[in-house]
Amino acid sequence: MRFEIVLPHDPGNRLLAEVAFDFRVHLPVLILCRAFRLFYARNETALPARAAPITVGHGGGAGNLICERNVHMAYVHGYSERETQRLYEQADILEDILHPGTAYPAGARVLEAGCGVGGQTRFLVKRSPDALFTCVDVSEKSLATARRLKAQAEFSHVAFQREDIHRLSFADQTFDHVFVCFVLEHLDDPVGALVELKRVLAPGGTITVIEGDHGSCFWHPETPASVAAWNGLITAQRNLGHDPNIGRRLTPLLTEAGYDVQKCQPAWLYADRLKPALRDGMVDHIIVPMVQSAEPQILTDRLVSKDVYEQGVRDLSRVDMVDEGTFFYTWFKAVATKRQE
Repeated sequence: MRFEIVLPHDPGNRLLAEVAFDFRVHLPVLILCRAFRLFYARNETALPARAAPITVGHGGGAGNLICERNVHMAYVHGYSERETQRLYEQADILEDILHPGTAYPAGARVLEAGCGVGGQTRFLVKRSPDALFTCVDVSEKSLATARRLKAQAEFSHVAFQREDIHRLSFADQTFDHVFVCFVLEHLDDPVGALVELKRVLAPGGTITVIEGDHGSCFWHPETPASVAAWNGLITAQRNLGHDPNIGRRLTPLLTEAGYDVQKCQPAWLYADRLKPALRDGMVDHIIVPMVQSAEPQILTDRLVSKDVYEQGVRDLSRVDMVDEGTFFYTWFKAVATKRQE
């Protein structure tokens, strides 16, 4: 059985109770969980923002009942099947733009932090078939999708597990390399995450970080509605406390976290009628679905009126339909090392 106890004023964080139990043994524990919920309701400051898991049970095995504060990350794009499709298509379209130069030697211990549904994982494994990958994410739903890759023989040396990027369970200096792609933009504390990643990185090891910069996005024909829809996404992400323009900040963020930055370079994409497949991929398989994934927050928060938003999405799609349509976007890729101690 599975119980979900939503904490008041904190719908994204919840106490989960998972149990295969008999009532004689575990009913007292259920009562304890219920009492904890009531206590929290009456004293909202009783738990810090990131409380440690609470584990209670009766011995080991299937009879254990676990009550834990579920690690949760607010993600502006949500966790729908369409978003999963977008992430896979995005990774396919951008492989040759984002991944040149990213390869790890045989036997290297590599941590992919924020692997999500495994979109980028496929290309890490493809380019470094003999490295040992540990791929972590906070979302169990995303990991369930990523684990399907294990059915393929080439993923036999890849492990997927649930972790909070701010409090990793690994010992110090566990990994030789760390890879992070499209993650920092969705974090409340990106520097804190980078510091924690540095803890599990061996001295002299590398971290590769790739992030986009929504402020670099331009298209033609540009209409007021299309700009409003795109800015609605940007504002929705900022309202969560996250930075959609974080790509331009990679060097200062890594420096603040205590890394030695080796390089940080833009990876830009321009597409027009001379590159129809690329233009179609960027517009209709990445950008438009990206804006649509944020629709609930954009409209609920009244960042853009429904009529303007819908017209804006149509106008963005039209960029790929007209002969004069053009599109431009920039990502940033940084490589840094952990200082020798």
